[in-house]
This record gives sequence, C-alpha cells and structure tokens, in this order.
Amino acid sequence: MFAGSAAALAHLNAATGDVDRAVSGLLQVAVSEPDRPWGASAPWLVPGLAARLDPDAFAVDVMQAAQTLDRTLGDERLSAMGPFAELTRAMTAAHPEHGVLLWASAAFMRRLGAFDEAVDWASLAWTLEQSKPAAAVLGGVWRRMGREADTVELWTSVLRDHPDDVEMHVDLGELLARMGRFDEAEEWIERGLAIDPAHPTAGPAVHGVRWARDHDVAHLVALADHLRAHPDHPYALHLLTGACEGTWLRHVPLPTEAVTKLLPVLVEKGTPGDAEGIRFDVSALEVPSAVRAVHLLYPRLGVTVQSVREPDMRVPLRAGKYAVWSYPSGETQARPVPGPPAPQVAAAVAGVAGPAWTHPAAAYDQAVLLAGCPLGDLLGALVHPPAVPEATADGLPLGREHAALWLRIVQVWACLGIAHHKADEPWEGSVRREVLVDLAFGPEDWVSDAALFALVATAWLVPDVRDDVAELVGNRFLDAVKATQTREVSVLSSLADLVLATPSMPPALRDLARRCRDAEDGEPEHTSGRVQAQPEPDRPQRRSLFSRWRRGSRGDRSRS
Repeated sequence: MFAGSAAALAHLNAATGDVDRAVSGLLQVAVSEPDRPWGASAPWLVPGLAARLDPDAFAVDVMQAAQTLDRTLGDERLSAMGPFAELTRAMTAAHPEHGVLLWASAAFMRRLGAFDEAVDWASLAWTLEQSKPAAAVLGGVWRRMGREADTVELWTSVLRDHPDDVEMHVDLGELLARMGRFDEAEEWIERGLAIDPAHPTAGPAVHGVRWARDHDVAHLVALADHLRAHPDHPYALHLLTGACEGTWLRHVPLPTEAVTKLLPVLVEKGTPGDAEGIRFDVSALEVPSAVRAVHLLYPRLGVTVQSVREPDMRVPLRAGKYAVWSYPSGETQARPVPGPPAPQVAAAVAGVAGPAWTHPAAAYDQAVLLAGCPLGDLLGALVHPPAVPEATADGLPLGREHAALWLRIVQVWACLGIAHHKADEPWEGSVRREVLVDLAFGPEDWVSDAALFALVATAWLVPDVRDDVAELVGNRFLDAVKATQTREVSVLSSLADLVLATPSMPPALRDLARRCRDAEDGEPEHTSGRVQAQPEPDRPQRRSLFSRWRRGSRGDRSRS
C-alpha cells in the first residue's frame, strides 16, 4: 500500500492497543522512506512502549529493517530514525539477556551509525548464545570499524564448530580478499562451494575474488555467464555491476580531440549556427567523427588541417565492403558514405542510446531492440545521428555543447544494433561480423572502436566467438600502437580499454594495454592487492538473517 496509508494503519493499530503491529508497520514505512520523519509523527512511539512490546516480534522487525536499509544512513537521515533508535535502546535495556534481540538490534543500529552500541550488543549476544547470526553481526560491525583481524579470528573459530555454514565461508573469504589475502580468500570460498555447488553467493563470490586478485576480464565474463545461467542469483549482478568500472566496461569514452573542445566555447558564446567567418586550425588531421560532431551544429565552420602524418589515418587498414567515411583524393574533409537513417530508425536508436550500462553483456541485450532495423539505416545513424536530445535514454542531461559525446553514444548503440543483424547466421561469414570488422579496420575513427565494442559485447555472451574477437581487437590495437611511433592516435586509450575488456585476450597484449593506460593516466591502473570487485563493507545484505536464525533455532520464535 501507499506509505501514507500504511502509516495511518499503524496509528490505528496503536490506538486499538496492538502496539506490536503498530511498531512493525510504522518501522517498515520509515525504512522505506528514511528521508521523512515518520517516527516523529507518532506521539505514541516513545521508549516507555518497550514494556508492552513482544521482544521476539521486535527482533524480527529490526532485522528486516536492517536488511531494507542495507547501508549506513547519512547524517541527514539519522534524525528521522531517532524515535526508533530510542525505542531499540529501551528494548535492549528491558531484555538484556535476549540474544536474538541483541544481535538483531545491533544490526539495525549499525545501519544508523551507532557502532559503539552495535558492537556492545553484538558482543553480549555472542557471549550469551554463541550463535552463527550473532557472530555474523559482531564480525560485520567489527569489520565496519576496521577490526578485520578480530573478525577473521572470530569467523574462523565459528567455522571450526559449524563447517557447513556456506554463508560464513563466503563472508570470511571476501573479508580476506579485502585484506589482500587472495589465496586464502579463494580457498575459503571454494570450501563453501564444495559444500553446496549451487549456492547463490559462493559461486559469484569466487569470481569476484579472482577479479580482485588479477583483474582478468575472464572472471567478469564468468560472472555474466553465472548470472545468465542463474538469473535468480542477484549477488552475481551486484558483484558484476560493482566490478565493471571505467571505459567500455561501464561507459562510452569521452571525446578528447582538439576540435571537440571548441564546441562548448562556441555554444557558451552563443555563436550563430552558420559560424560565419570562424575558422579553426588543427596541427594534424583528427578523426572524422570529431569534426562531424562540430559540423552538426556549425556546418559552415572552417577547419584547416595543417598536416597529415603517417601512417595516413584516412586509409583503411583492411580492404572492406562496408564504410561510412570517404576522403576524396587529397582532401582532409571526410564525407559520409551512407545517407541519413529513416526517422523511425533514428528514433529507435535515440530511444536506447545512453552513455552507460551495467556491464557489456547487458548493453548487448538492451540493443536487441534494434535487431529489426535495416542495416543501411544503422550505418546511416553512425554519421547522421538523431538531434541532440535534452537527456539520454537513461536520463543524462545533455545540451548542444555535448554534441560530440552524443555522437559517440549513438555510434556505440548503432554498432550494437548491427551486432544483432541477422543473428541467426553462423558467426563466421555472417553479415554482422563482416560489417563490424570493416568498420573497425576502416579509416581511424570513433566508429572503429564502437564497432570493436560491439564485437566485444558479443564475445561476452557467445563463447564460440571469443578467440576470433580477441584476435581482431588485439590486431587493431597493435596497429594503433605502431602508429603512435610517428603520430598521435587519439583513440589509443580507448582501444587499450577495449583490449582489457575482451575475453580470451592474450596476457602479453593485456600487459601492453595496461602500460598504455598507465602512461596515459600517469599512474598504475592495476596493482596487486587492489580490490575493486569486492563490495564495500556496508554491502547489500545477501541473505536473510531471519532465515539463518530460523534454521539455527530450536523453536519457532517468529510471528506471522
């Protein structure tokens, strides 16, 4: 029901004397909308109510509240939860030997940032009942306070007495990984997998630890494969989403060419669309899409190229059938080959185009909406993008000054649409492969790496194409590296990120790509012991403490 209706029902229950149901209902409303002072609106919600509440029922309520909150609230939200915190303190004071109430309250108060109280209550609960949930909560609070070594010692001792607890194997393994002890971490999680090979968190967790250890994208692809095979395992998606960061794993690359930096200046100055009399000199030829992005807004802007350096970026690296750019003999201004797409195709591309995705396989899946678009129209969208919208499909605000980024975004999604063209054809010899390869090895351009990303996203989902895609991406990257010996290659960093995102890429090429990225960033991007794949200490709850308690309890202390 609506939050207001649920709160009204809680007030009615309080008025009729059903305080357990009243507290439960209002607490559910409060944690679902922690920005609003639901507790302060209830004059009956006072610490003295503790004498009338069932401690078993209250324990279930605060357990569920802790799971709903997931993470520690910010300071601005804590005041709204104040009345519930005071009631929790009163309940623990009234029932100092109720172990379940103590550790459940500790889990709740941890979410409210009251770490000292949380650790005191969880420690007392552990002393009283030596239960696995008490140990899990106590370790969680210690970990949040930076006491990782104490947590490792506690959980190791618990697993000696309860070797079948797969969840604690995973918790311990992930904690050890966060501490940089990756081999031990993997060993503990694999022990849990041996107990239950189908466990919904152990399988994803081992891939997460391996990714944290060596940053081989194969482990992320394994997570994507696991999620596809087990869509009911949300922890795999949580780990995959947390690990996929940076260019191509999460988002399109930003334009870096000199001519694109002119756009915000022209827009800010209110330059008329004809840009009469304005010329822009570049020291060397830049990729045609960068110039096209400026000309979409200012078609009469003059761009003077002072030099064309070798190897000539206008010349395709491989002869091909499909192309979107051509350079008339001796000219430095590229001309679009295909015409504009049909309006309905332009609208379809704009309808899915966004700068980011949760992971490459998800981008490929989303682009299936373009599977029915004619190939010629998708090629046309690469050089004749829809008008810059006020916001992208996923809500990113845009303006005219973002025309270059918008073209980048459109090109990526149009290529992903091409990856779905005649998807029933065998990969080798298919039209979709031929088109994407021709674009990738055509004149150097943003279209080149957009086409390569479509190949990479396909490889994330189709094991049979991974070796082929790795060879294509690797060769295109090596061509770019060779070109940097005599001229600048503005897409080199993007191509290096593509190498790092490609399954089955040879280690030597991955290492070369990392060195290129390190040189670009000025600092190492990949270091041993850096844990990106592991969730932060306040990660979303993966399982119900309530269900763990129920499995371990002798009696059913829950209420319906």
